[in-house]
Amino acid sequence: MKKVVVGLSGGVDSSTAAAILHNQGYEVIGLTLWLMKGKGQCCSEGMIDAASICEQLGVPHHVVDMRDVFQTNIVDYLVAGYSSGITPLPCSQCNKTVKFGPMLQYARETLGCDRIATGHYARIRYNEATGRYELLRAIDRNKDQSYFLYDLSQDLLAGTVFPLGEMQKSDTRRIASEYNLKTADKPESQDLCLVEANGSMRAFLDKYLAPKQGDIVDMDGKVLGQHDGVHHYTIGQRKGLGIAAAEPLYVIALDAVNNKVIVGDRTKATEPECNVNRVNWLAIAEPASPIRAEVQIRYRSHPVPVTVIPLENSRVRLVFDEPQFSITPGQAAVWYEGEKVLGGGIIEQFSDS
Repeated sequence: MKKVVVGLSGGVDSSTAAAILHNQGYEVIGLTLWLMKGKGQCCSEGMIDAASICEQLGVPHHVVDMRDVFQTNIVDYLVAGYSSGITPLPCSQCNKTVKFGPMLQYARETLGCDRIATGHYARIRYNEATGRYELLRAIDRNKDQSYFLYDLSQDLLAGTVFPLGEMQKSDTRRIASEYNLKTADKPESQDLCLVEANGSMRAFLDKYLAPKQGDIVDMDGKVLGQHDGVHHYTIGQRKGLGIAAAEPLYVIALDAVNNKVIVGDRTKATEPECNVNRVNWLAIAEPASPIRAEVQIRYRSHPVPVTVIPLENSRVRLVFDEPQFSITPGQAAVWYEGEKVLGGGIIEQFSDS
C-alpha cells in the first residue's frame, strides 16, 4: 500500500485531499503543524477539526510543534520587513521553510514515508526530456496557488502530491459533502493567518512595532501630512492617507531611514522594470541569456509580458512590455510560460534607471 503524509490545517481543502487519497487506497497519515503561540489562535480550532477528520477516516494524526520556527521565519521576517519599508509576502516563505520542507523531513525521518500531500490548488508533473519537476497552474484558475509555491525545490516537488490540482473548488465542496466530512461547509480563510488571528495586519504589527510619527511628503519634499509609522503603508496605497489633494495621490516610496512616506500621482507609482532577488528556477535551469515570459507581480494581478534578464547572485531584472503600477518591494514576482512556472523571486528594488 502506498503511504502518504497529508498536511491537515482543519480546512475543507486539506480534509478533502486526505479523503480522496484515502479512498484511492493510500495509507494516509495526517500531520498538523502547530504554528502560532497564544491561547485561542486559529491553529487551535484547526487542530481539533484535523483530528476529527483523521478519526473519521480511521487514520493516525500527528501534531508537530513548529511555533518557534514560525516565529523566526514568518513573524520576525514580517516585522523586520515592514520596519525597513518593504511589504513582505509571508506565504511563499512559509510554504518552503515552515510547511513543505519540515513536513517532508518529518515524513521521511519519523514516519518512513517519502511522499507528502496538501490541499493546495496547483499541479506537479515530471518532464523526462529536461529531468526536472514542473509546477503548473491549477485547473481552477480562480483558486490557483502556484504563485505562492514558486520557491519549492526540485526535491520538494518530487515528494509532493496535490490531489485538488485537477479540480474546481465546487468539486472539492461536493466531494467533501459526499464523504460527509465535518469541514464540508466550513468557511474559507479570507486573509493571511496572522491577519485573521489579530484582526488586521495593522493590529498584528502594532504588537511588535511602536508608533513613530513622521511626515507624508510629495516628491519635492513638501510636507502634506503626518503618519504614525511607515509600517502602516504599502506601495500603491491610495486610501487612508489622511491628506487632501486636488488629484488622487498614491504611496510611491517608503523611506524608513528618514521615517517618511512619499506620495505622488498614479504615474509616479508606475515603473517599467524592477529587480528581483532570491530567485528560484523551477521548470528550467537558470538561463544564460534573457528569456521571454509572462509575470505576476501580485497574487491577483494578471500575467503581463516581460523580459527576464539574469543577473549575478540569484537575481534577475524584469523589463515589462508596459510599465506596471504598484510594484511592491518584498512581494513575489513569478514568471510563467503558459501554465508552467519558470521561476520566481522577491521584488528587491526599483532599478537605477
